[in-house]
Amino acid sequence: MSEFGDGVGVTNTQFVTLFDARNPLHLVNGERLDEVIVSYETYGTLNDDRSNAVFICHALTGDAHAAGWHEGDKHPGWWDVMIGPGKPIDTNRFFVIADNLLGGCQGTTGPSSINPATGEPWGLDFPLLDMRDFNVVHRALLDHLGINHLHALVGGSMGGMQVLQWSMDHPEQVHKAVIVASSARLTAQNIAFSAVGRQAIMRDGHFHGGYFQKYDTSPDTGLAIARMMAHITYTSEEGFESKFGRNPQRDEWSHGFGVDFAVEGYLEHQGEVFLGRFDALSYLYLTRVMDYFNPFAEPGCLDRLLDDPVRFLVVSFDTDWRFSTEASRHIVRQLTRADQPVTFRDIRSPWGHDSFLLTIDDYLATVAAFMKSDTTYRGTSWER
Repeated sequence: MSEFGDGVGVTNTQFVTLFDARNPLHLVNGERLDEVIVSYETYGTLNDDRSNAVFICHALTGDAHAAGWHEGDKHPGWWDVMIGPGKPIDTNRFFVIADNLLGGCQGTTGPSSINPATGEPWGLDFPLLDMRDFNVVHRALLDHLGINHLHALVGGSMGGMQVLQWSMDHPEQVHKAVIVASSARLTAQNIAFSAVGRQAIMRDGHFHGGYFQKYDTSPDTGLAIARMMAHITYTSEEGFESKFGRNPQRDEWSHGFGVDFAVEGYLEHQGEVFLGRFDALSYLYLTRVMDYFNPFAEPGCLDRLLDDPVRFLVVSFDTDWRFSTEASRHIVRQLTRADQPVTFRDIRSPWGHDSFLLTIDDYLATVAAFMKSDTTYRGTSWER
């Protein structure tokens, strides 16, 4: 049983148009979007001087519903273990903001949204995105909420990538940054997994060159296979053995090519439920952003941090082979070489990459302690 408290209760998703034809979003690749609608949720209360805001950046298939319950939900928000009264990101103390990122499919403008110039879904005419594009939209949401500075940026997996890029580009806006189970650059193996997932989608007969909405269909088989393969990478061999072993799916073996093992049933279920909440085009676009992400390769990438240090917490899990401990150590090494204050912890967990979403007390206690600390940075030393 975790020591941390209950949730935030019933929550509602809100929507706002942050960019329009008079104020378009100019993308890193030189293209622009004349309409960007963003879905978001908030938890807790913003204090009088607006200094207690915490921004949550979600992972590849996440959304704005990070905590609490929507009416009729069977499950709480995707990071409910982390956010709420008495939890590591304590909503008794912090005002928490979570949005669905650009290119997503849970209320924010993405490739399946309507192109205002044509009245048709964007499809593959939607422009390719960059990690910085996500953060431009995140920061526009902060402007909309009247918040200039964040007590903390927090994100896991691809959310940690957003946190890292934001902290490097605009450190004056960030006091603390929490990067969990993430990476500053994907390995060739990671890129390969994403490539196979995208190919499964694009080779599905219902993909129709990315314009499947015109045909009132969807590449469900390809998307389900992409999700099944991704789930293999999200846990560890230890986790699979502990949970499934070689257990049968049913009382008797069928000795055929159907679902005979419990682990096969698990993967099939994950593929099926994914179809009800995610879009194939968003999967293509967002995985490609991750492939190209490599911020430390840019000359002078840490220069802004030298003038405005950010306090970092970097967390990895010892069985995470998708975003390994070494990937987190690479982030730590780069930041410490730039004289940034960094705390690093590698947490023991059998559950691989998925650990960042789970109730693991050492992990939650580490984030809680970091969030509670009011240490401020002075030059090259810490003072309380």
